[in-house]
Amino acid sequence: MNLLSYQKPANEWTEALPLGNGRIGAMHFGGVETDRFQLNEDTLWSGPPERKVHVNRESLEKVRMLINEEQYEAADDETKNMFGPYSEAYMPLGNLIIHHLHGDIAKDYKRTLDIKQAISKVGYTIGKTDYTREAFISHPHQVLAIKLESSVEKQLNVMISMDSLLKSRTLDTDERVILQGICPEKCDPVYFQENVQPIQYGDFEMTKAIHFEGRLGAVIEDGNVESQNGMLSIQGATKATIYFSAATSFNGFDQLPGKDFKTLENQNETILAKAMSISYEQLKKEHIQDYQNLFNRVEFTLDKEEVNELLDTDKRVSVFSAHDLGMVELLFQYGRYLMIASSRAGTQPANLQGIWNNQTRAPWSSNYTLNINAEMNYWPAEVANLAECHQPLLDAIKEISVNGGEMVSDRFGMHGWTAHHNTDLWRHAEPVGDERHGDPIWAFWPMSGPWLCRHLWEHYTFSQNREFLEKEAFPLMKGAAQFCLDWLVEDVDGYLVTSPSTSPEHSFLAADGQTGSVTKGAMMDLEIIWDLFTNYLSAAEILQIDGLLVTQVKEARARLHPLKIGRYGQLQEWLNDYEDMEVNHRHISHLYGVFPGNQVTDGPFLEAARQTLNRRGDAGTGWSLAWKINLWARIGDGERIQALLHQLFNLAETKQETMTGGGLYPNLLGAHPPFQIDGNFGYTAGVVEMVIQSHKGYVELLPALPSTWVKGSLSGVRVRGGFEVNITWDQMQVCELEVTCNSANRFQLKTDSSPILQVEGKEDRPIEGVKGFISIEMDEGQTYKLLFNDRGIAE
Repeated sequence: MNLLSYQKPANEWTEALPLGNGRIGAMHFGGVETDRFQLNEDTLWSGPPERKVHVNRESLEKVRMLINEEQYEAADDETKNMFGPYSEAYMPLGNLIIHHLHGDIAKDYKRTLDIKQAISKVGYTIGKTDYTREAFISHPHQVLAIKLESSVEKQLNVMISMDSLLKSRTLDTDERVILQGICPEKCDPVYFQENVQPIQYGDFEMTKAIHFEGRLGAVIEDGNVESQNGMLSIQGATKATIYFSAATSFNGFDQLPGKDFKTLENQNETILAKAMSISYEQLKKEHIQDYQNLFNRVEFTLDKEEVNELLDTDKRVSVFSAHDLGMVELLFQYGRYLMIASSRAGTQPANLQGIWNNQTRAPWSSNYTLNINAEMNYWPAEVANLAECHQPLLDAIKEISVNGGEMVSDRFGMHGWTAHHNTDLWRHAEPVGDERHGDPIWAFWPMSGPWLCRHLWEHYTFSQNREFLEKEAFPLMKGAAQFCLDWLVEDVDGYLVTSPSTSPEHSFLAADGQTGSVTKGAMMDLEIIWDLFTNYLSAAEILQIDGLLVTQVKEARARLHPLKIGRYGQLQEWLNDYEDMEVNHRHISHLYGVFPGNQVTDGPFLEAARQTLNRRGDAGTGWSLAWKINLWARIGDGERIQALLHQLFNLAETKQETMTGGGLYPNLLGAHPPFQIDGNFGYTAGVVEMVIQSHKGYVELLPALPSTWVKGSLSGVRVRGGFEVNITWDQMQVCELEVTCNSANRFQLKTDSSPILQVEGKEDRPIEGVKGFISIEMDEGQTYKLLFNDRGIAE
């Protein structure tokens, strides 16, 4: 089942259906008399790329001194002196509004989103006429295409317009309607908290901000089309197709935006004219082919009864039970759909809301939050066979490293690069905030660079692309390692720790009653640095690189303070065993070493991680639930995941500003609340982790299946080492594993059985394991099939 369906139009934004081609996004509402497409473009952000920073180097040593003296509240206050400017904000482009002149008394209404084809549809009947609409955003042709059709000839009479919340103007010419506007030069989050009106944006010609244009055209088979008064009018038609293109003056993260609307006009008109020169059916065919080249790689099927299949999607979420496995499948593929729709090669990475935002003051500026959320967006990229969609983040890491290198040098007098809690289109790297509104608990967190490097390493481990490792990943990992070497300090026991250090967004209660967030040696820091150092050393070995830095990293990794188990049997969050200010806090930062890292894979520390999760509880926001799903998958507890699914499949309040609850909105987007897309992506990654894992250096099958997933299959997913796998199971036992080797390598599988190996052109043979492992040398491009019976024993 790959269909979201509803029997009423969307009233709220969180009921509308998302479309996207990586660059252009739209939320389709599907109204009868008035339909609306709320529009976005991925480079439409506030600000020019200005880096005006007041640097106070003395504060670093002051904070470290206060921490050593256990003056935590004073350390918090002093850390504020190291804050920099706020990041900028992601902006909405506007609305495309279709007003039908047929009234709103309709019957047999239906609205759908087919994620198999990336097409939304609306259908209803007025009188004796059936009206249908379908829409998609083409990646090959870079347009939003909307087809309108009536079953009775010449019954289409519509007026089409555009508007924007940004400073803009509407023009019309030669059967085109044009929306031109500018973004604000500054979007300081202080405005959220002080609730003031948006600043005056200035004249079109004077501003340094990004300029944008959206352009409409239409093709009809009969009737008339004309543009006037800023609207496109279609009268007496039977079929009509509306086309929308968008362009901005963004010139790069380190360049001032352009100011010439003529350039945008030419770009849009070229795109629009090309798309309109071919038939709608050809445009649709090329869109589907392009999209399905990515989407069709992976299939996920659970053996199930048809539970609530006829209910609207939001109704199914509201009555979700463990037996509605169709919804489990749908949400998995929906995450892959959203990734393709919001992150394609050459676009910006998916931000906190993917590519979809309808507010000039979006929650958390809809930017890139680097202490978990932006990274979580890309957890499914490699495993769910969408490596191409990973590329925008990998490209952004390189750009962040440029500003991050300047920040590290200016602010700390250190080498290498990193970033802090937030970044944006301009690759912001500074700690954000000010004395009035900022808080070190979230603003000061210089571990973003090392964490982002995990994505570089993962892209290599899944692809085995040595050229990427050598030319792209390794230099960036080297710079992040250089920063970490400079940032670490020696504690009284001779271990290396970080100082100052925070555990993102969580505070502690010290033994003397002080509350604080700034200390030394937060375990997440040490796990991330261990992860970076380990991956850096592995990369150096592969590339046969040696030298002073390799030696320094090796020695520093050996001196990192070891993990600790606290008084409750939990994995400690901080170097000292402080009390949690919030036992059930949504962040589980100190379990980074379990997932997405691989420092903690077994033994006492894994049991301590289990205890940490037990103490945190199963409640949480959308992304927090998704992280917990992945963590419990690594621990191997499918039944605990089943309980989390009931939390995740919970219908959230449709009002975007609602700050209580969690779960899923009616359109299946994840609720923080309000909307954040990371929960969708984290869930999709978690499903793969439940079925197959490869982080320990070998492949493990069915490590965390819930008891309701008795029989099923997952095909086309990827594991580390350059392999693509298909797996089927029955009675919760593996039946068949098919492995395609995309890069010649040794495939290692954990299993106590002796499956039959089938290779095309060769005789079948049993594979004997050694101490519970099977090892097979595989040739590039070759497919290998392992057959098991229902007991996991060779037939």
